[in-house]
Amino acid sequence: MSQRLQARTARWDSQRIQALRRHLGLTQRELSDRLGTRQQTISEWETGMYRPRGASATLLSLVAEQAKFHYDASPPKKKP
Repeated sequence: MSQRLQARTARWDSQRIQALRRHLGLTQRELSDRLGTRQQTISEWETGMYRPRGASATLLSLVAEQAKFHYDASPPKKKP
């Protein structure tokens, strides 16, 4: 799978959404305005109450790609 396709099909969990928003330097309200959704929706995504689906997930992926956002959810490597 190409890197571009992987970015567009990324699973958007609460931590990844919050990390993207912080990477962009936006508040929940500002991100919701850019995505055309309610601030409450962003909050619900970030608390894990709901996950973005369909067009919302695709839009988040496009925003992340354009912002050169790379998210690594793997635990930090332990030092010897």
